[in-house]
Amino acid sequence: MELNKLTAHELIGQLESNKIKPDDILSSLKQRIQSINSKVKGYVRVSDLLSPQLEARSSKLPLKGIPVSIKDNICTEGYNTECCSKILTGFKPPYDATVIKKLKAAGATILPIKTNMDEFAFGSSTENSCFGPTHNPWNLDCVPGGSSGGSAAVVAADEAIVALGSDTGGSIRQPASFCGVVGLKPTYGRVSRYGLIAFASSLDQIGPLTKDVEDNAIMLNVISGYDPLDSTSVNIPVPDYTKTLGKNIKGLKIAIPKEYFISGIDSEVKTCIEEAINQMKQLGAITKEVSLPHTKYAVPVYYIIATAEASSNLARFDAVQYGLRVKAENLIDMYKKTRDQGFGDESKRRIILGTFALSHGYYDAYYSRALKVRTLIKSDFDSVFKEFDCIVAPTAPTTAFKIGEKTNDPLQMYLSDIFTISANLAGIPAISVPCGFTKKELPVGLQIFAKPFGEEIILQVAHTYEQATLWHKKKAKL
Repeated sequence: MELNKLTAHELIGQLESNKIKPDDILSSLKQRIQSINSKVKGYVRVSDLLSPQLEARSSKLPLKGIPVSIKDNICTEGYNTECCSKILTGFKPPYDATVIKKLKAAGATILPIKTNMDEFAFGSSTENSCFGPTHNPWNLDCVPGGSSGGSAAVVAADEAIVALGSDTGGSIRQPASFCGVVGLKPTYGRVSRYGLIAFASSLDQIGPLTKDVEDNAIMLNVISGYDPLDSTSVNIPVPDYTKTLGKNIKGLKIAIPKEYFISGIDSEVKTCIEEAINQMKQLGAITKEVSLPHTKYAVPVYYIIATAEASSNLARFDAVQYGLRVKAENLIDMYKKTRDQGFGDESKRRIILGTFALSHGYYDAYYSRALKVRTLIKSDFDSVFKEFDCIVAPTAPTTAFKIGEKTNDPLQMYLSDIFTISANLAGIPAISVPCGFTKKELPVGLQIFAKPFGEEIILQVAHTYEQATLWHKKKAKL
């Protein structure tokens, strides 16, 4: 039996019945990584897989030793965490992120190798990594999406059981869509950001990427909750998300935003989404078209706010405290040379854009105005959720594109996130689940939004839809 192909809940069932041991899962996963990662390149520093520290944890705890793969921007004590950037070369955090502590406390085995990502989470394709691009398991010539493309790819390629990613403007959901897996961005404040190396502090959230919805609910149960170490963490009770699974969606009111069916959307993607909506109707849901009128401003608003916050957050990488240091004759030259050699092109582009937006004379014209429009975007969602239980839309306007196709056109790359950005600006939860394939066998993702802390609803809807279809059962043929 190839244990690496099973879901976490299937493996937990076998562990509980003593059919297997945690070490068996770890061994199966190691073999798969060593045989496949050279093609997919979803993990970085694979030699660390042989770390003597790597031992399966106890099967007596809830996660029973299940291995979890971690994105390279989430701190793990003693293991390299470099954000796939040269400027953080060799950085080993002296502490665990709160989500890592929670996973360990639940019995998860944390893999010492990290998943590949766009440098500092800047990108939509996982091509902006100092380790090189990750390849989509469904078509190795295509990108896996980004910035959590490594996490999505290793789950899709059965090189991982479950994985964690981070989502600033769709960086969990868009790669989940491109790779045919399930990816959830929780409500802002639901999961602690302590130990997540910041991109844009008012937008970032950690979330799970999994093979099915049940695994997603299991992971969310573990990583959610209040954390006094995170000033943005919200102190409200965490429900058992697995309890909503299996409930039908009869009578649930689902909104379909017309702004998400723009003329530029790929025709095959549109067809898959329409078929998914029809499937939900057959399952008893009530659907109605609505308008989110300020959606058209989401991309420019996001790229002002996100780059401004990134510019501020990345100022700490000064060659003095940690990471890369390029020798120079004086302090100023050391700063300049280190940042020039340490940051990639996309990082430099976003630092410059953000610094410009925050500069004297432009703050009110750009950043301040963007914050006001962000409020309007949130108000659109608030109005819809007064009448509807959730919103359904495409995750991305296209399927996975070819590696190198958009690297010379940053604006086209930024538009890859057009359907996911609004959830981060509004702070609401959203999930992507597989809902079909194109003629070229590339996955399509269905996105479901809910009001703040409405993860139960989106998991319920996603699970009911998933169980009525077979899309999540399909495997990439590597």
